[in-house]
Amino acid sequence: MSIPSRNILVLCTGNSCRSILAEALFNHLGQGRVRAFSAGSQPAGRVNPIALETLARHGITCAEARSKSWDEFAVPGAPNIDFIVTVCDHAAQEACPVWPGHPRTIHWGIADPAPVTPDAAQRVAFEVAFSALHQRVTAFLALPLETLDLDAAAAAARQIHAEAQS
Repeated sequence: MSIPSRNILVLCTGNSCRSILAEALFNHLGQGRVRAFSAGSQPAGRVNPIALETLARHGITCAEARSKSWDEFAVPGAPNIDFIVTVCDHAAQEACPVWPGHPRTIHWGIADPAPVTPDAAQRVAFEVAFSALHQRVTAFLALPLETLDLDAAAAAARQIHAEAQS
């Protein structure tokens, strides 16, 4: 009997940079073991073009990427979410909707590359954010997600971030 893929919702305030990068990484590297979505508490309404440029530079396409509200995932008929991963400190502090299924929460605070200037420095900041997320996503996907319960997987994900910070 196989366990269905785990659903992950990556949250950030604007859903234009970090959460988009993480969604694409989970889906690309997860190869069907996970299905990731992203959303924001105050969506920007557009995906930052440098986020898409960064993904493309690493061979990851994300043509369906769009900036959307987290409300889309708190309604009947929305995908059942197993894990909520916040990638910005602001979104982690906000009062979230009530999510169906009581997903486990994980916080991976990653610096926002969007406000960095000038353009060359911003592209470097996007690469730094991509690299940090890539490391965490890769480590999370190395876990035996098919046999770990949700609490154990979330605890391991928090540990992955703590170790990356040190």
